[in-house]
Amino acid sequence: MWLRESSSITFFEEKKFQGRCYNCSSDCADLHTYFGRCNSIRVESGVWVIYERPNYKGFQYILSPGEYADNQQWMAFNDNVKSCRTVKNVRSLHTGRDLRLYERPDFGGQMVECSDDCSSVYDTYKLREVYSCAVTDGVWIFYDLPNYRGRQYLLERGEYRQHVDWGASSPGVGSFRRITEF
Repeated sequence: MWLRESSSITFFEEKKFQGRCYNCSSDCADLHTYFGRCNSIRVESGVWVIYERPNYKGFQYILSPGEYADNQQWMAFNDNVKSCRTVKNVRSLHTGRDLRLYERPDFGGQMVECSDDCSSVYDTYKLREVYSCAVTDGVWIFYDLPNYRGRQYLLERGEYRQHVDWGASSPGVGSFRRITEF
């Protein structure tokens, strides 16, 4: 069982934790008044999702506790960080059927059940695309490329009838992993 206690993240305008900074300890839908760009981040506690646009829109990046001295370390495409939120309390039971992937929208077509991280969805399940999914336990990150690379998408417990429901513009899922650090 994992429980989130207090969460804290500090954004820095310059690389290597230099320049103007802003410390945040709760969800924030619009960070633009605190800094203009973000080139390094220190996550003191909690797991955070940062977004390149206000109101939790745009590319997502999931950050665990640690230091990110430049934006390449969180695989950013640019220096835009405009909103952030913490990953809420999560209790994981590891039921063995924690994630169901479907090859068609609205839970249609071939379905596979997963409970472990997967570095290559195609090699493991022979699925090229995931159009819908259901998360029954835990919090997961989908990556659009194999080996935990590319764009990231956070999936919390719930049903996702189409890939756009988790923020993806295409149904390609190359790899996925469960968040285990809180």
